[in-house]
Amino acid sequence: MPYLFSLLATLVRAVPVAAVTCVAVANAAPSDQPFNLHLELGATWQEKNDVQIPNDEQGTKFSLADVAGSGPWAAVRVEGTWNINDKHGLRFLLAPLSYSENGQLEEETRFAGGTFNPDDQVKAEYRFNSWRLGYRYHWFAREQWDFWIGATLKVRDAEIKLTQGDVTSSDDDLGLVPLLYLAGEYRFDDRWSLAADLDGLAGGPGRAIDLGIRLNYAVDEQWRVGVGYRTLEGGADTDDVYSFAWFNSLVFSADYRF
Repeated sequence: MPYLFSLLATLVRAVPVAAVTCVAVANAAPSDQPFNLHLELGATWQEKNDVQIPNDEQGTKFSLADVAGSGPWAAVRVEGTWNINDKHGLRFLLAPLSYSENGQLEEETRFAGGTFNPDDQVKAEYRFNSWRLGYRYHWFAREQWDFWIGATLKVRDAEIKLTQGDVTSSDDDLGLVPLLYLAGEYRFDDRWSLAADLDGLAGGPGRAIDLGIRLNYAVDEQWRVGVGYRTLEGGADTDDVYSFAWFNSLVFSADYRF
């Protein structure tokens, strides 16, 4: 556990260091195609979503997945990378996630100051938007292999809301989360490749895991398309909030390099 806290502190310190490093290398010669836009579209399913707010006897632990169902819902994310030179790069990510469904609770539920009964329909709204800015270092490069390592600063924009008749209760959260970034790619030939990426960190009261893997096909020097799987898992267990969710997505992707 002390190691995890040490890693977290290191990542927080790494953000300004990364920014200074990027400025220092900004005048280095870029590649012929330093920019890449990556779009993912697909469907996401909810494996679990357990909630207790507040996280004491005043709150009831219940499953949003039981109320809202497993989905699927639309999944979309946009990522951009700038390879400043052969070693250093910046990336941004826009990854919204939300749904609104009607269902029923299994028992009387106390949530965020409101009480909801199991006999009437309840509207469940869930939002977990993720906006990220990161730095990555091209750590390993071979004829077929590439690996990157870096740090990501994530803005978490989350809300859980229940409505039943005239009773509405919600809990929202806007905060910053530092994450470790890892990515790799293996090229089978000039056309086909397998790529994986991870933003994640675990320790203390919670964890966050965003892992994706894709099989890509290069249409030409600028365009490539792919199909893959992405999983999002994590949450927090604090004095105020217990919330852990797990989503799995089937995605289709397109990359444009320029």
